[in-house]
Amino acid sequence: MKYSKKVQTRKNVRDNSLKQTKKQTKIAGGDFIDKLHAYRDLHAHALFSSLGRIVAEPFNSIMTISVLAIAISFVSGFHILAVNIQQLAGHIEASNQMSLFLRDDVSDVHATKLAESIRQNISVQNVKLITREEAAAEFQTYSGFGAAINELEKNPLPIVLQVLPKKSLEDRRGLEALQKEFQQSPEVDVAQMDLQWIERLHSIISIVTLFTSLLNILLGAAVLLIIGNTVRIELHNRREEVVIEKLVGATNSFIRRPFLYAGFWIGFISGVSAWFIVTVLMLIVRQGIERLSDLYGGSFHLLFLSLTDTLALITISSLLGILASWVVISYQMHSTKLK
Repeated sequence: MKYSKKVQTRKNVRDNSLKQTKKQTKIAGGDFIDKLHAYRDLHAHALFSSLGRIVAEPFNSIMTISVLAIAISFVSGFHILAVNIQQLAGHIEASNQMSLFLRDDVSDVHATKLAESIRQNISVQNVKLITREEAAAEFQTYSGFGAAINELEKNPLPIVLQVLPKKSLEDRRGLEALQKEFQQSPEVDVAQMDLQWIERLHSIISIVTLFTSLLNILLGAAVLLIIGNTVRIELHNRREEVVIEKLVGATNSFIRRPFLYAGFWIGFISGVSAWFIVTVLMLIVRQGIERLSDLYGGSFHLLFLSLTDTLALITISSLLGILASWVVISYQMHSTKLK
């Protein structure tokens, strides 16, 4: 009797074991959560193991990252140079006003009404009224002939309206049309503006912007080539490991993964290093540039990389590292028949 109970118990255990095995077989290695955890662990291992390989070879890593950081800092430097030139152009545009010299018979009240009507023009950004008394005081201060104007019985200086057009560095035809419109006004004696100087300044800014964009493209290509060559050397050093992984059934994604993360780390660290280089250099030249601006009576302040620019810099450098690694690994796997 006892023997039959033991046999029955063993049979029940065996049946339960078979049912559990069948259930696991149906799940095919685990449910979705188990697969997600396994996927996370594989990526975490590849992420930190690739960082460990970079740290394990400090001399080679420092040399590669230093070269990349300098190249990326040039890209960032040219970008921030273009941003500061655009800011400087904005300051120049603000000082580049159209001067409307009114006729002698126009009173201050009439000039004020004319200034208000000009402000309603959609092509005008701002209007400043300079009365005869203000013009005389300014002339006495800056011309050096203050005593001479005091000898005159009547103030010969006219009322002036300083008109700041919108987009004065971009639309020459619009400025010419606006100047002609003001010149035809019965209250205006002369409408004066140096359009040729504006066109020259606009051309210079366009050339600098184009030159900066071309240099950034070339430097970006250089970053791709440097990271790609670094990953190619790493793949050559680990060729036997890759061959063994392929022989035991490793997929292309599994083989690529650590190299892609290596490219990510190289790009990420290089981007952060480039940000520090650019920031330190700008801190060095900041005081001299702002002192020069003060000497010319300007209010120019050097712009640094913003938070958006910084995030874009690090993101783009990291993506360049991943892209270069992907291209090199795919090409090497195809050319060496490891696919």
